[in-house]
Amino acid sequence: MDAHRAQSVPTIRAFRGGARRSAVRVSGLALALLAIGCSHRNEDILDFLQAHEHEVSAIEYRVGVPDYLGISAPRILEIDGETQRIQPDGKINLRLLGEVKVSGMTAKEIAAKLEVLLSKYYNDPKVSVRIVGYNSRKYYVFGQVGGVGPHAYTGRDTLLDAIARSGVTFLSWTSQVKVIRPSPFSKERREIIVDVDRMIQTGDVSANILIEPDDIIYVPPTPLAWIGLRIREVLFPVAPVLDAYTTPAAVMDASDEYNEDDNDHGSPRRLRPGSF
Repeated sequence: MDAHRAQSVPTIRAFRGGARRSAVRVSGLALALLAIGCSHRNEDILDFLQAHEHEVSAIEYRVGVPDYLGISAPRILEIDGETQRIQPDGKINLRLLGEVKVSGMTAKEIAAKLEVLLSKYYNDPKVSVRIVGYNSRKYYVFGQVGGVGPHAYTGRDTLLDAIARSGVTFLSWTSQVKVIRPSPFSKERREIIVDVDRMIQTGDVSANILIEPDDIIYVPPTPLAWIGLRIREVLFPVAPVLDAYTTPAAVMDASDEYNEDDNDHGSPRRLRPGSF
């Protein structure tokens, strides 16, 4: 070991000792948080489960900018087969009818409105409208999942749907999934913790709440994953220094072994840079 490497060893050892002490502190904090989480009892569960008492389906979805609509009217060639994107002013533009305000309406309501407008030109017009692109309303998934960020709200999204679409990892603590229902008024804000693992293992989906627009779903890391992430944060500032120290040493050791193998087989010894 050269002088430079010998002088670096005490520094590295001192750092490792400090990192171990930090890890112990982090572990203690994680256990405390785990105990708090296990004792948590959210009284708002009924507010979430009441969503099951309402019929929520795509037919009740109210469109907005920039959703896409598909229009079917077999006897009305001017609009049959049209696909329309709702413009920033909340309108669509159709041949024969011109601009039609549709923002805030359901697909069924839009169809009825088009039928009334078309009755000026056709007897008993029949129109069907479907939503082909859900873009205006979203919910959000964060934490230890593969698909972090906003997801399109379709009107019939459940918590299991959201978790399955996002994709869990080995770091995901799916027995402590938090659902936050925001509100501009602090007293109306709701939170609930759902054991998704239990639903999957037992098939009991009574807690599989319906997601509403702007809901926030947070999948926390497991206690061990939380410790690992905190340790990585502690190591982050000095990781480049450790890499700079260990990488050249590993390369030199590998080179020594390679040269010794060559000498064992009678091959000429390869010279390292600087060994002339």
